[in-house]
Amino acid sequence: MKLSDIVEARERIQAHIRKTDITQMSLPGGELYLKLENLQATGAYKVRGAFNCMLQLSEEQKHAGVIAASAGNHAQGVARAARELGVHCAIVMPAGAPLSKVAATKHYGAHVTLSGNGYDEAYAHALALSKGSGATFIHPFDDERVIAGQGTIALEIIDAVNPAQIIVPIGGGGLAAGVATAAKGINPQIRVIGVEPANAASMKASIAAGRIITLISTNTIADGIAVKTPGDVTYPICRDLLDDIVTVGDDEIAQAILHLLEKGKIVSEGAGAAAIAAVLNKKIALTDDGPTVAILSGGNIDVNMISRIINKGLLRTGRMVSIHTLLSDKPGQLAMLLSIISGTGANILTVQHDRISADMDITQSAVAVSVETRNNRHVFEIRSMLEDMGYRLL
Repeated sequence: MKLSDIVEARERIQAHIRKTDITQMSLPGGELYLKLENLQATGAYKVRGAFNCMLQLSEEQKHAGVIAASAGNHAQGVARAARELGVHCAIVMPAGAPLSKVAATKHYGAHVTLSGNGYDEAYAHALALSKGSGATFIHPFDDERVIAGQGTIALEIIDAVNPAQIIVPIGGGGLAAGVATAAKGINPQIRVIGVEPANAASMKASIAAGRIITLISTNTIADGIAVKTPGDVTYPICRDLLDDIVTVGDDEIAQAILHLLEKGKIVSEGAGAAAIAAVLNKKIALTDDGPTVAILSGGNIDVNMISRIINKGLLRTGRMVSIHTLLSDKPGQLAMLLSIISGTGANILTVQHDRISADMDITQSAVAVSVETRNNRHVFEIRSMLEDMGYRLL
């Protein structure tokens, strides 16, 4: 694939997608630029590749329809493109796909089938349906037309700023391959760094092994980049053009989602926050050579997941703590504990009081107190005070 393919893709799709904004976020080490693909049509960058691929289909292929497999964002991109182009569309999504993404995909008019425990099983089912129906399979990442569409993001970044570094999340590698091809084609000095979830780092593992490998499992809140096997097309591009790949844990991703909400008023899904998480946790350093741009790839987060992720972020940054201890089952003991905690300036959120656990002495009661705190130092002070006063923390 060449830079010219990506330049042609930009001309092809520009009437169908948004040229998303780039904004700045102040961090202790300097300014981080964010490419806001969460504001893209359908809420994620995937619509770029979907349009670039489907606009090149023959009339016969369009008449036969298209099919795709996706955890959500590619599904919505293909469904939207199909609706706009008047093409019948079927989507296979994993059985555990976020309900918001399933509903959004149906909203665009696609026929949705839920199958499999993850993307890879949904992919296998979609391929079988494609062979049986004659519909064209639109791959979420391992197709040069899709890769070229995703690479148009790099052209927009370079038009807007003169980046020294571009940080990109990696799932199957379509976005990373496209961005790296465009960026290196324009200026080989631009560093392009990939970020994967620690529990789904298939591209990093494959490059380290010198061949494509398949992970046994992927378990991460970044469902949009939870891919067990990199693509045959994307792997060599990422291997040859990426300057580095780093990994981030789910707690770090949750922290980044919370940071974006609080500091930037920006809603991001787990995959979208991965690149920012790498910078916040000093996996990637900002540089004096020029702007560092992190691609915030999507914002389609299930509302039921937001509170869980926020709580994980609060726990990691010391903004909330759960305190477990045993009390003598006597009047006033619970009130005394709560008085001590609130006396430190902490805000008590919930209290669970258990007198009947089979594993507990008959003279004791178990207490779990969720507490809103200022920071990790505040948490340490509360726990130290309780231990000094004779409470055994569990």
